[in-house]
Amino acid sequence: MEKEQARQLAETVAWGRIAIGVTALVAPTLPLRPWVGRDFAWQPRAKLLARSLGARDLALGIGVILALRHDGPVRGWVEGSGVADAGDCLSTLLAFGKLPKSGRWLVLLSAAGAAAAARIAAPAVD
Repeated sequence: MEKEQARQLAETVAWGRIAIGVTALVAPTLPLRPWVGRDFAWQPRAKLLARSLGARDLALGIGVILALRHDGPVRGWVEGSGVADAGDCLSTLLAFGKLPKSGRWLVLLSAAGAAAAARIAAPAVD
């Protein structure tokens, strides 16, 4: 992958991560419902975890964007983002049978796609 393509891919994923992060902070049940189900998503403890994950995603996304904008090292931010996405995949797989049928696939494939994008983009991004 060419450097410019890698940077565009990293930026696209970062903006998506920022959007998910802001959503999780402001309206935590929205990203939770497809992942863990409607009943659990409304519980205060679930909202707490969603907001924490939202802050994580917001920080990682902003880190990528700022590194790109200021010609700083981007690779570490992209790799860190990929590790977070791989963790989301693993967490989803470990609870797969107990998660909502449609949502578990959405979350798993989204996280796997973002982790794969990080793996592809990271070596060429700087």
